[in-house]
Amino acid sequence: MSNEIQNELRKLPAVEKVLADPALTAAIERYSHPVVTEAVRAVIDRLRQSAASGNKTPAPGAVAELVKRHLAEEWPGLLQSVINATGIILHTNLGRAPLSAETMAALANILGGYYALELDLNTGERGIRAREMEKLLTLLTGAESALVVNNNAAAVLLVLTALAKGREVIVSRSELVQIGGGFRVPDVMAQSGAIMREVGTTNQTFARDFEQAINDNTAMLLSVHRSNFALRGFTHDPALSELREIAGNFGLPFVYDLGSGAVVDTAGYGMSHEPTVGQALDAGADLVCVSGDKLLGGPQCGIILGKEVFIDQLRKHPLLRAVRVDKYAAVALTATVLQYLKGDTGKLPAYAMMAAPIEELDSRGWAMAGLLNAAGLSAEVIDGESLAGGGSLPDETLPTKLVAVAVRGNMDEFSRRLRLGTPPVLGRVWEGRFIIDLRTVFLTQDNDLTQAVIAAAGA
Repeated sequence: MSNEIQNELRKLPAVEKVLADPALTAAIERYSHPVVTEAVRAVIDRLRQSAASGNKTPAPGAVAELVKRHLAEEWPGLLQSVINATGIILHTNLGRAPLSAETMAALANILGGYYALELDLNTGERGIRAREMEKLLTLLTGAESALVVNNNAAAVLLVLTALAKGREVIVSRSELVQIGGGFRVPDVMAQSGAIMREVGTTNQTFARDFEQAINDNTAMLLSVHRSNFALRGFTHDPALSELREIAGNFGLPFVYDLGSGAVVDTAGYGMSHEPTVGQALDAGADLVCVSGDKLLGGPQCGIILGKEVFIDQLRKHPLLRAVRVDKYAAVALTATVLQYLKGDTGKLPAYAMMAAPIEELDSRGWAMAGLLNAAGLSAEVIDGESLAGGGSLPDETLPTKLVAVAVRGNMDEFSRRLRLGTPPVLGRVWEGRFIIDLRTVFLTQDNDLTQAVIAAAGA
């Protein structure tokens, strides 16, 4: 090893010396001492390898900046809310539906202490988990009974396992959907032990296809709502009422995986009509499975609604213990359902975003563009479209106003700097400009978003 390399290696600061740098005080407060220590060691190790290859060692003050950059890359968004400027209201990768202020207040009020999650306060004995939440769901939807688990895939898995294990479940070939993360209906069915019996074709399935497939080993009829894609053209699906009639004639349960979970008419919020839970139950579905964090606007959970005789079977199945709803989701869902019952649907963020007036978005957009232009950037407001997203209302868009920002340099690198900033910002790139859709940005975030864009651009 040459003397020059040895000299560079001797310049490397000790871990404790770097940790004592005031520039890392805020980082230690945010990430904790052990996390920052690990980052310092990783950076020094990388600098050691660099010096051994003949490169210069940076000045001591620069090491702290390298550590902060390392932390931002290794721990992006740690306990940080993300500014969603994509215009996708139910963004699956950003947690889908934001919770309302009322729901957040209920969480803060209850979960800092104890909560009668599974206790009957009348008797003082153990009761049904989150029983009041389930009673509210029956009031909201008109279902005989309700059961909540940790997500909709778990709801479908529980239904299939408890009611159809080892037997056939008839489903249309056009409804064998794939949901986020690569999970597919056939895979969930295989895990349940049920035997999938496909009927119909990709684009055309009729009630008679179901009827002709029924045999002595049939356990149920299953319909899956195509909530994340749409079929166009020469298509046909049997009506829910037709499937209910066939299932009734053969003494079989009819289960509808509705998925999106709408309980109000989305047409009243500028979108097309999405089938509601009430309509599914009215059409005769024995069980309806939905997500809590899509068009319902609540926390992540899977909600099973329908006939008490089947809900009771699910409640007694051992699998329920593994997929049951946790206390945080139970409180959040209870508060969300109460808002519906009080007529406060418009206070749910997802619906408030859908209903945001175009004039308001335009005004906010020009105010932001003015600040960005004053900072030396080039920004203007243009027309665009927002999406419902999150496995609901496929192909549906809402007219919106977009802030289009032009910056110098590589746009991918600019977007990356925004994602790794504090707070992280997620938007999209279109025709060489960074696009901000304020429909999915809370009014209280406008200033932080503006400053984040200015900082990422180096303006």
